[in-house]
Amino acid sequence: MSTLEIGLLYTIATIIIMFSGVPIAFAVGIVALVFMFIFMPTSQVLIVAESIYSELNNFTLLTIPLFIFMGAAIGKSRAGSDLYNSLNKWLYKIPGGLGVANTVACSIFAAMCGSSPATCAAIGSSGIPEMRKRGYSNALATGIIGAGGTLGILIPPSLTMILYGLATEQSIGKLFMAGVGPGILLTILFSLWVIIKAWLEKKSKINDKAEIYEYYSLKEKISTLPRLIPFLILIVFIMFALYGGMATPSEVAGIGAIGAFILVVIVYRTWRWRDLKPILTGTAKESSMIMLIIGTSFLFTYVMSYLHITQEVAAWLISLNLGKWQFIFWINILLLFLGCLLPPVAIILMVMPIILPPMKELGIDLIWFSAILTVNMEMGLVTPPMGLNLFVIKGVAPDVKFKEIMFGIIPFLVIMVIGIVLLCIFPEIVMWLPNKYKGV
Repeated sequence: MSTLEIGLLYTIATIIIMFSGVPIAFAVGIVALVFMFIFMPTSQVLIVAESIYSELNNFTLLTIPLFIFMGAAIGKSRAGSDLYNSLNKWLYKIPGGLGVANTVACSIFAAMCGSSPATCAAIGSSGIPEMRKRGYSNALATGIIGAGGTLGILIPPSLTMILYGLATEQSIGKLFMAGVGPGILLTILFSLWVIIKAWLEKKSKINDKAEIYEYYSLKEKISTLPRLIPFLILIVFIMFALYGGMATPSEVAGIGAIGAFILVVIVYRTWRWRDLKPILTGTAKESSMIMLIIGTSFLFTYVMSYLHITQEVAAWLISLNLGKWQFIFWINILLLFLGCLLPPVAIILMVMPIILPPMKELGIDLIWFSAILTVNMEMGLVTPPMGLNLFVIKGVAPDVKFKEIMFGIIPFLVIMVIGIVLLCIFPEIVMWLPNKYKGV
């Protein structure tokens, strides 16, 4: 069989087994093993375990379970609801202030947690009922949380950025810095839309309830800070350690994990086994799942490379003679399509080995492209009807119709497209911090 035929067969087999409901890690692993048995020497099959272990034996990968532990410690406590309540009391006078508070809360919680679904669940469980109670439409309330939750894979610490760095051999620290500017940009754009939309809904008198009946004294505002400030200090310290080059991403992950755990124990008194169990088991389950996907994805891409599928596809992409921006446009369309079907972890590990050579050939900055790719992955998380965050929101607000959730998220998808365009026109939004980064 020709390389083209093997490549098509490899792709079709992967799609079929993934849509059969087999977990992604096992799906890509099974396809890789079957093709190894059929098309590769027996000697290659015999070293599968050694190959996977050698790829996973990477110190940088230690950041993944550590950041997951940090996120679990915060996500399994009441930190999310406390963060939301504090921001609501400080921002309630702004038009659409409650919606803005939820948006900002999502961005801050995402920085502490690093997980989009966890951010949606933590902030949404408190935020959606409160917004609906104060007259926000179901579509706007769920759209705010669904879109805000996507910031979890952009604002550092970001597991997506870590895996992108491994796939492209780029500095994890610089990639983390590359997510800060776009994260702030999207937070501002989301907040502006929330203010406009909330004002329009109020003006059209969709509901009689209004936020003007709320009032919080300065004392009430200040009383929310003791639970909020320690976590903000932790995030600032992590960013300072990274930005200042005082610690590697792995060391920062350790600091963040231990710091978050200590704060949760002190602030929320979670030292009992019933409190610690969900944190530890959640960390173990998610870490094992991601590491298994990483291991089998490495095997999947190794088989593609050995059978020259990767090289042939890369050569074909180069032969199309697409310009830089044409290539970026079509790759974004491909990534958006895949993002509706697969998690970002699988997409990055499976697609980057193929598109990396053409990107280098076209002179595309890999640090800059990490932000474009991640915003695209954010869109995949909320693109109807398959976006993961949509189902998380449906679980948080089961009485809201799925159609309303989808209509609520569409304006935010448009904003993300605008964000990608702005990052293309003004690459400094992404590159300013990485260019000043002193670490590794």
